[in-house]
Amino acid sequence: MQVSSREPLLWAALAFAVGLWIGKYSWRPPTWWLIATFGFILAAAYFVKRRIFLSSALTLSAFVLTGALAIQTRATFSNGGAPAWLGDGDPVLITAHVISEGNVQAEGPDSLHQRIDIETETIQSGDVARAVRAGIRLNIYSKENTADEATSDLSENTNARTMRLFRYGERIRFSAALNPPRNYRNPGAFDYAGYLRDDGIVATASVKYGEIETLAGFSGSRVSLYLAHVRRGVLTKVHSLWPEQVAALLDAMLIGEKSFIERPTRVDFQRSGTYHMLIVAGLHVGILAMSAIWFLRRLGVGDFGASALTLVLIVIYAALTKEGSPVWRATLMLAVYLVTRFFYRKRAVLNALGAAALALLVADPNALFGASFQMSFLCVALIAGVAVPFLEHTIEPFARGLRNLDALARDRSLPPQVAQFRLDLRLILNRIGLCWPGRWARRIVISALYGSFRCVELVVISAVMQFGMALPMAYYFHRATSVAILANLLAVPFLQLLMPMAALAIGISYVSLWVAKMPAFIAGFALQGIAGSVRWLGGLRIADVRLPTPSATLTVLVGCAVFLAITFLRRKSRVAGIGILALSALCIWKIQPREQIRPGVLEMTTIDVGQGDAILLVLPDKRKLLMDSGGLPFWTHSQMDIGEDVVSPYLWSRGISRLDAIALTHAHADHMGGFPAVIANFRPRELWLPEGVAQEEIRRLLSSAERFNVKIIHRKAGDTFAYGGAQIRVLAPNPDFPVRVAHRNDESLVMKISYGKTSALLEADAEKGTERMVASEQPEADVLKVAHHGSLTSSERELLAAVHPRFAVISVGTRNVYHHPRQEVLKRLQEANVITYRTDLDGATSFYLDGTTVTPQALALH
Repeated sequence: MQVSSREPLLWAALAFAVGLWIGKYSWRPPTWWLIATFGFILAAAYFVKRRIFLSSALTLSAFVLTGALAIQTRATFSNGGAPAWLGDGDPVLITAHVISEGNVQAEGPDSLHQRIDIETETIQSGDVARAVRAGIRLNIYSKENTADEATSDLSENTNARTMRLFRYGERIRFSAALNPPRNYRNPGAFDYAGYLRDDGIVATASVKYGEIETLAGFSGSRVSLYLAHVRRGVLTKVHSLWPEQVAALLDAMLIGEKSFIERPTRVDFQRSGTYHMLIVAGLHVGILAMSAIWFLRRLGVGDFGASALTLVLIVIYAALTKEGSPVWRATLMLAVYLVTRFFYRKRAVLNALGAAALALLVADPNALFGASFQMSFLCVALIAGVAVPFLEHTIEPFARGLRNLDALARDRSLPPQVAQFRLDLRLILNRIGLCWPGRWARRIVISALYGSFRCVELVVISAVMQFGMALPMAYYFHRATSVAILANLLAVPFLQLLMPMAALAIGISYVSLWVAKMPAFIAGFALQGIAGSVRWLGGLRIADVRLPTPSATLTVLVGCAVFLAITFLRRKSRVAGIGILALSALCIWKIQPREQIRPGVLEMTTIDVGQGDAILLVLPDKRKLLMDSGGLPFWTHSQMDIGEDVVSPYLWSRGISRLDAIALTHAHADHMGGFPAVIANFRPRELWLPEGVAQEEIRRLLSSAERFNVKIIHRKAGDTFAYGGAQIRVLAPNPDFPVRVAHRNDESLVMKISYGKTSALLEADAEKGTERMVASEQPEADVLKVAHHGSLTSSERELLAAVHPRFAVISVGTRNVYHHPRQEVLKRLQEANVITYRTDLDGATSFYLDGTTVTPQALALH
């Protein structure tokens, strides 16, 4: 087994990872895995001197079994403890201390916000207090001027002088309701609860700034307190050296603080394929490490000393950042690389990668199933296993051939083609010397050649990364980074200049702020180069190519293709390796997965978008209509986009890449906020609007429709038409029906859609006035989309009697501030013998109307 003998730890890590996958999805008693592991180990020991290949295979099998045992054992221990008591949904009195500081941010002319992480000490409900240790993400809001004295910290500027920062270790007391994080219950939804759980957070809470009581004492680690103090000092220096917009980007690139990065900036980095520059991880750690080694060597420090000091500096740097696992993974990989580099004097990168991956997976088996770990591992594997071998046999020998060009004796130790290259170059330089005597012309030519080689290397690495990362980019982010090669070619050199110059400027600023201005200016110039490249390329239409979730078969095939590409490159089959990698990326970009729809039936799916509406209608002829798109109220000041982050992933998870039409029921944020993203991602042909909707209220939606050439169609009561094999009848709005200003929900587009003898009534947010009109229009239907999230303003007995539905579905958010659905509405539905589903409890809920019967299916029942 030749390959495994060259990179044994890499193969061991891969085998352990396979075991983790098997153990996660195929449970067996732990004793089974344990007995099987010992059996394979004994068999491997028996054959070690008889059949090396068989012994190696048995050893890898033992690693597979160990992985399965590890994750099932970890799951048993993690599920063994009872969850922390967080109250019963009502406000409780919480005593806690700060474990992660935040920043004060202005969210409006009179609104401030600060987000911190705290660890509870006691939770009191009524007269009963319990000692509870639980991580809470606390959002603090202020809309009032207070008498707090402003300090000189970076975040307490003129826009944020009414709220002070809460420091690490500070003890506080406040009253709030604790909300366990909840994922949107749709296929393809982001695991927000798991994301917080990885940070040790089990609940969220919100409180007004003036309601927080500061307590005496300190709770926490003195080391963490010192690190928090240093980190705050670094952020202060950043904001004192650079303007605010530049400082906001540097906060993210240098230390992982993304509080001041707006969503459009993040999207530009994502679209251009350069989002890795906003995340402190392998690239940043590598640049700083190589810069530190270079600088220390110039100071006369030996190779061992430079490597050791660099590792210490990188560990301190990792402790100061807020990225957590990604930067620590990169630090561990760097440590293994530096050790192997020193002892073996060669770049055993793949084996070092395997050692780091194995250590990380043993420490946290669940890390394997996170996008961050997978992409970090794949990124390094592509560079070490594909790009580096390709360059070592193509460009790199000629680049090294530029060194000591006048040393003729060195030619004999080089490959013939490199020696010939040096000979030809000397002839060219001699001719140039006749026209431009002196050393400068010679230096310029050699420097230009060296720069050209490095430029080609960067192109190769960027291409390999784009091809190799096509699968995770499509699977997790549904993007084809069509401009990533050019974007990285432009931005990475700037980042290589930015990181050391910014670090140098911050270090010098502790001695002299004036002297630090020079490296700060160079770093600012480099950042403008990155930002300009990202804005230009991220703003191109070609950069916005979105992809549905790849099929399981294609995912496996592409994974095998990446493995084959690395194998071919290791065997010096350069063209075959790069060709396989490029072909795998092309398959991801061009092969569309099969849409998960039932032909010949009418499907109505209520997507879980929280407190809002979004309904997918799949017509019998497979046309797709999306009614409403969810959205957040404007007063939430959230950067979340329901259309991009919730609705689109659900559609992509079903293999849907295009919509035929979208329909807005009425101009409220919780129904139309997600449409701009949906239009950009799915390019619908038509937009249906209710007759009489105010144009100024949907200006952003109309702008998006115009940009993507979406045809506008107005619908009103009395319209009847066939669409997609179904019959649609519009019951509201009626232009003759007056709508009072206080009842804007009565402008809602209400439709009855029928297929054969089955039908569904979609009420949007219609209130009593519209319902009385609808009740007189023969609205009988098998399925009722309950109006206005189950509010008391709708679902009157008169309407229920006229519709006489068998099923009903309520689109509603968990623990919403409106207390929807109201118990009175649920009681009416129960009295009418209607089987009722709720998106907050049942998740995405589908109804399949085949013309004769209706079949419901809720995600919670899958």
